[in-house]
Amino acid sequence: MNAQLNDAELAEAAQPAEPAQPDTARPETARPETPHSEAAHPATPHSEAATAAPPAATPHRDAATVNAEYEAEAADAHGDVTVDELDLAAELSGVPSAKATADVAEYALRLGDDALILSQRLGWWISRAPELEEDMALGNIALDLLGHARSLLHYAGTASDRSEDDLAYWRDEHEFRCAWLFEQPNGDFAHTVARGLIAAIWMQELYTALTQSTDASLAAIAAKSVKEVAYHRDHFVQWTLRLAGGTDESRRRMLVGLTDLWPYTDELFRDDPLHDRLGGAAPRPSSLRAGFDEVWDAVLAEAEITVEEFTNPKIGQSSGGGRHGNHSTHLGPLLAEMQVLARRHPGATW
Repeated sequence: MNAQLNDAELAEAAQPAEPAQPDTARPETARPETPHSEAAHPATPHSEAATAAPPAATPHRDAATVNAEYEAEAADAHGDVTVDELDLAAELSGVPSAKATADVAEYALRLGDDALILSQRLGWWISRAPELEEDMALGNIALDLLGHARSLLHYAGTASDRSEDDLAYWRDEHEFRCAWLFEQPNGDFAHTVARGLIAAIWMQELYTALTQSTDASLAAIAAKSVKEVAYHRDHFVQWTLRLAGGTDESRRRMLVGLTDLWPYTDELFRDDPLHDRLGGAAPRPSSLRAGFDEVWDAVLAEAEITVEEFTNPKIGQSSGGGRHGNHSTHLGPLLAEMQVLARRHPGATW
């Protein structure tokens, strides 16, 4: 098999061929006219033609009325539209005028950066995905994550009077708090699926637990996000099953993706002193591991993948310190691309 398949060929190879359909077309034959045919029934006084009513007369409108209607329509080309005034702060943080404490802001910053950087990575696939439907799906997932990032960064910024844009575009690399998993390059399509699977299962567990937060804003953001993440998880599970159960090449690539990205999983479940201070405002990362493993093992079993196929005893867990500003070499170039417009034209609006 040619090992140089592109992502479109990889996706096509992962789909089982559809069985050929038998040719059931029959030659078209003329239907003889019968006494019951439409032509055999002449029009009667009760037929549609005989009972058709004459068109109703159009009421006369004088010139003044016509001009008034025209001017009213021209004044509002889009019809009668009213927009309710929204409190943007309330919409983003979940609670009107909510202000985060320093510790809650740091926690929201971590989750917001995870979502922002993963959104940026997935956005790269727009116009590059292996099929049009997947192009739209990855774009929609990226937009969902960007919405999560916006809400979380907005709430984090309330502690320091900075907007979500300030936090996204005007922090340097060492000020970001995303985990290493999210900043890794996309790789091929199978790599992206592997990362998406790990991230979506983890986020599902995280946001489910966070809906019980004692912080009303975090709970509100989580309640909205968990519904969208459920779709993300299902999407990446289905692609994992397709690639693992497709051709030898699609399975090989899926395993390579898991092998490369699995070592970064451990960082997602590390506790640190921040979680001790948060108390009931946020779940301890280590408490999410059991739920994650249960779903992970079920997906692997259905895909007929064993742990030994994608783990290497010679490769330990990542020593990633993204939560404390220590990042891999991949984050810098991503931020340079993401922030260039805002930094080149500060304060610009359009």
